[in-house]
Amino acid sequence: MLSESTGTVIYSAPMAGYTNYAHRELLRMFGGIDLIATEMVSARSFVELETRGLELPSRLWGVRDEPRPLSVQIWDNNSDTLSELAQRLAFEFKVSVIDLNFGCPAKQIAGRSASGSFLLQFPNRIGDIVRKVVDAAKPVPVTAKIRLGRTRDTINAIDVAQSIEAAGAAGLTVHGRTASEMYRGKADWEEIAAIKPKLKSIPLIGNGDIRTINDALFRIRHYPVDGIMIGRGGIDRPWLFRQIAQALRGEPVDPEPTALELRNLIVKHFNLLKRQFDDHAALILIQKTVCHYAVNQPVARNFRNEICSVKNIETFFHLIDDFFIKTN
Repeated sequence: MLSESTGTVIYSAPMAGYTNYAHRELLRMFGGIDLIATEMVSARSFVELETRGLELPSRLWGVRDEPRPLSVQIWDNNSDTLSELAQRLAFEFKVSVIDLNFGCPAKQIAGRSASGSFLLQFPNRIGDIVRKVVDAAKPVPVTAKIRLGRTRDTINAIDVAQSIEAAGAAGLTVHGRTASEMYRGKADWEEIAAIKPKLKSIPLIGNGDIRTINDALFRIRHYPVDGIMIGRGGIDRPWLFRQIAQALRGEPVDPEPTALELRNLIVKHFNLLKRQFDDHAALILIQKTVCHYAVNQPVARNFRNEICSVKNIETFFHLIDDFFIKTN
């Protein structure tokens, strides 16, 4: 799915606890993204909830009806369970892309559940999973996201990438760290680049440490990737995607939002959250998000500490107004 306007795709990354319906709507409002992703969904939880006749995972809230294109990332280590969910996503939810997670380093997933980055040590097993999910989801494209390997001493991204391509995947995203590195240090884009010559035809998307326009342009221009995926940088600045797309097209780049514009964005984000969550849950989620929006603001540390201790909506917005309007 190459961008018609720039020739380079810009994807948003699945981010647990962040890329819910409200965040995805904001990304659409700003624009500049070729493919928006949901939070990653546990295939096992989906199947178990459905079997018991219970409400499906909240991470799929809004997916049936929201605009396309839309990618849903799923995880598990059982090909049958993943295929069952993939088939439902393809034919009932009618999503644009199904992405398989083989990169998450979180202990709950890579440890206790033996999924995500745990599977990187088994390239053939990953290939078998991809092949079965591709067959179940046809004609909806199936992609995969990986890391460089489990550890620096066991980097095997090329083997995994080739297994994924041979199994019929439509694309591959690589995060430039190993699982053991979690989010420490710097993403290794040289290792990401080394994968490209070993692929026959599928696009390679690079991911890791893209927080500014210059970060994005440097990686696009200096590494043989077909696109980029942005995670944490897009949580801090959901308007970043549009700025990057403008820069790639050679257009004037929109300035950073003013304090007042940020305040209004927070109000809009909160109202979008309330479509899905009750007031209490929406307040908790917006508190976390505001800490990201305020990261580059003056005296942000004190503000973040204060805003996270608020227990009611009225006080929350009083502090928001004080910080973004009266002090700027």
